[in-house]
Amino acid sequence: MSAAVPLTPEAGPPWLRPLLDNVDRVRDAYRRRVPPEVLATISAANTQAAIAGARRDAAVLVLFSGPHDAPAEAGLPTHATLLVTVRASTLRHHAGQAAFPGGAADPEDDGPVGTALREAWEETGIDTGRLQPLATLDRMFIPPSGFHVVPVLAYAPEPGPVEVIDEAETALVSHVPVRAFTNPENRLMVYRSANTRRSAGPAFLLNQMLVWGFTGQVISAMLDVAGWARPWDDEKVVELHDAMAMVPTDNGGPKQL
Repeated sequence: MSAAVPLTPEAGPPWLRPLLDNVDRVRDAYRRRVPPEVLATISAANTQAAIAGARRDAAVLVLFSGPHDAPAEAGLPTHATLLVTVRASTLRHHAGQAAFPGGAADPEDDGPVGTALREAWEETGIDTGRLQPLATLDRMFIPPSGFHVVPVLAYAPEPGPVEVIDEAETALVSHVPVRAFTNPENRLMVYRSANTRRSAGPAFLLNQMLVWGFTGQVISAMLDVAGWARPWDDEKVVELHDAMAMVPTDNGGPKQL
């Protein structure tokens, strides 16, 4: 992974073009869903981390999969997926949280694309030779970890098998259907108990996970920018622990799709 990996946006399928052609709009779409007081807190934390020299570079892999030949006018293919992991409950930061595979940069990574691919391989065992890095989103700061994170968009028509490599770090790895995220019944707003309802951000309640926080915000922004989002009830606001309690623990829970 030491050699620089080029970005090849032209390798993306037609159905991904609405997102790839508008990647520069994702950051603004992300910020529109972040309450002003939360943005102010993030900005202050970013400034403080910069003064203390505590900011760290990181990258995550936003991997879409699905048929390459599906026509753009047909919208999202039925089998389009997005790779998501659930972090182990014993981790110090973001324990039990759904996330894109990724992590801190190593000096030999030669940029965020290398970091995202290396971390994805380490966490999920995915064959990175199958993947086409397409584009990068703007760097975003995430307190309290102090990471400056670059989401790396990638595509694979057939990504191959994935699995949990280290149970101390990852509890679940899944290719989640993108239509699970576009289903209005799976959408809600979530806030931490230490904050107020006004600080709530987009979340997705799926069969095996609650996707919220940074990952939920990025997915929500991508759906908006690509025109894939369907009208949903953003007045459905749930406290985080209550929302986590809604995640089914058996096959009798709410449907994902």
